[in-house]
Amino acid sequence: MENEINTHDKKEKKQKYLGDKGFIIFIAFLSAFIPLSTDIYLPALPRMVESFNTSASLVNLTLIFFFIFYAAGTLFWGPLSDKYGRRKVLLIGLSIYSVGSILCIFAGSVYQLIFFRVLQSIGCGAATAVATAIVKDVYSGRRRVTIIALVQSMGMLSPIISPVLGAIILSVLSWRGVFVVLSIIGLLALVGSIAMEETNEGRYTGSIFNSIGRLGVVAKNRSFISLLIILSMISVATMSYISASSYIFVDGFGLSEKVYSYYFAINAVFFLLGPLLYIKLSKAYHSNSIITASYIVISISGVLICTIGNLNPLLFALSLIPASLFGSIMAPARTNLMLEQLQGDTGAASSLISCAMTLYGSIGMFIISLNFSNKIVVMGLMYLVIGIVSLIAWLIISKKPYIKQVTYHIDVAKENLKRIL
Repeated sequence: MENEINTHDKKEKKQKYLGDKGFIIFIAFLSAFIPLSTDIYLPALPRMVESFNTSASLVNLTLIFFFIFYAAGTLFWGPLSDKYGRRKVLLIGLSIYSVGSILCIFAGSVYQLIFFRVLQSIGCGAATAVATAIVKDVYSGRRRVTIIALVQSMGMLSPIISPVLGAIILSVLSWRGVFVVLSIIGLLALVGSIAMEETNEGRYTGSIFNSIGRLGVVAKNRSFISLLIILSMISVATMSYISASSYIFVDGFGLSEKVYSYYFAINAVFFLLGPLLYIKLSKAYHSNSIITASYIVISISGVLICTIGNLNPLLFALSLIPASLFGSIMAPARTNLMLEQLQGDTGAASSLISCAMTLYGSIGMFIISLNFSNKIVVMGLMYLVIGIVSLIAWLIISKKPYIKQVTYHIDVAKENLKRIL
């Protein structure tokens, strides 16, 4: 028989300086650091190839290495935040991010830029790993999943705004102007971290090595690691689009950087709507059913990309929308279900979630960067295959007795949303 957890809202620690709404916005800001650090930068990729007089594959390493080292960084930041606190880790990580962003402005070669982006990515890992841990520190029950959905939706404003902002910057400045903006963003987040009061009240008391070793303890949790492996696979397809979109729209379809940013932003709108729609859907449907339906729609979207995506940029964008929307709809349920498999080690769990999503995404970015004659078809096949494989694996694993299922009183959802807004 499946284990069921009926969780209730715990008393939330109030933030003296940020306040309730400001605190939620700050968490969303931290969660958005990955799209902020990549999407604003995508329109500049073709121009950087010209600036450094190099190949697109070499410039793409500034993106691929960013994600690889970001994933590695999250593995340390989460456990360290369990021991030393979320605030200290944020202050250190965001300081590294800000320094890395400033150095990127003055990069004299593509190799220097790759190195500075690695530095930037290591600091970025602190923001996203700690953001998820903070949510579990402060919120519980239905309130938590509502906050996760709202934070993820707010975080999706970044993919909408970032490429448009990047295109505007490029119309006035060189690609270096993008990193000026990222430096300012890093410093703003650093100020927010100074204002934030510590949320981790039950810190790990072992040594720093034992703290990092908690990653192994969490990884041995059968229910958590099973869900992590299966539910993170969708990043392979999603990140293939993030990596190749500028080349497909600008080089493939011949659009300008500004028009490309509009197409990217339109698709990102559906990423924003997904978590909000999940709050509505979860009142009537179990989260497991929502995850199942999402994988089915993602697979159908893969078929559309393969068949009509090549015809023109509009059809390519339209064929992607179902996958973007339903991939985003299931995100809050996916994150919350994984977190509920554990009673402690929240930072370590958050690190592994961020790391797995990023590593899977790096695989997708690497595959799509290979010299394929038709990247759109390859991308469509990724969505189709990953959608089907994930669906089958999910249907098998979700029925296992060791998976802890989360149940809530559905009528609490609307009340929680009112409390937030």
